Amino acid sequence: MIAVLAAQPGFATAPASHATDRKAVSHTHDRKVVAKPRPKAVPAEDVTEDPEPMRSEAASRMIAWVTAAHDNGTLPYVVIDKPTATLFLFNAKGDYKGQTPVLLGVGIGDDSTPGVGAKNLAEIGPAERTTPAGRFVAKFGKALGRQRVLWVDYTNSVALHAVITTHKSEHRVERLLSPTPDDNRISFGCINVGTSFYTKKLRPLLQRKGGVVYILPDTKSLDEVFPRVRLLPYLNSVASE
Repeated sequence: MIAVLAAQPGFATAPASHATDRKAVSHTHDRKVVAKPRPKAVPAEDVTEDPEPMRSEAASRMIAWVTAAHDNGTLPYVVIDKPTATLFLFNAKGDYKGQTPVLLGVGIGDDSTPGVGAKNLAEIGPAERTTPAGRFVAKFGKALGRQRVLWVDYTNSVALHAVITTHKSEHRVERLLSPTPDDNRISFGCINVGTSFYTKKLRPLLQRKGGVVYILPDTKSLDEVFPRVRLLPYLNSVASE
């Protein structure tokens, strides 16, 4: 999680307590995770645009609903399937632009702890290091060291950025490249992607106007987090008329 933040228009400046993901724990033995194969796993640095990959049922429903409802408006969008630790990227028209593995918060859960964005890293317990589920309008902004990141949830200091490799013992690149998602929980809540995907695909697509980020849940149902997805059959029937 990146959280020493430069003031941005429309944002409240977060406290100077959060630095980066660099202190995230490297162990995962205390997590109750059911390992699920990542759909058609692709190397983090070599993601192709065609053909579209296999997806989980939840990701398929979410993407179909966004397309049918035009929920992204005129913005490109990202769907992050937390259970499979996979990101899907689309342009504003809904054209598929690629997928990549992601690293997520070490804590299993779908809500940010109230006030977590104002805490020092040392004060954030493992259970609080969650990547929240939901719909977020994300924009690029400055973080520590004048670095620009995609702020997904600024208040809770959740950003999407290229993988951090400062601390080799965390093996973040290796985690991204592993064939299953059960070792992809390492951050304080931020979302990490491979550097090549970030610089060549995601950043160019979202850097001008930002985009919509849909993060699918770990423990809640998809309909609980995104109740309007229930309208998908109706939208499909209207579209077919």
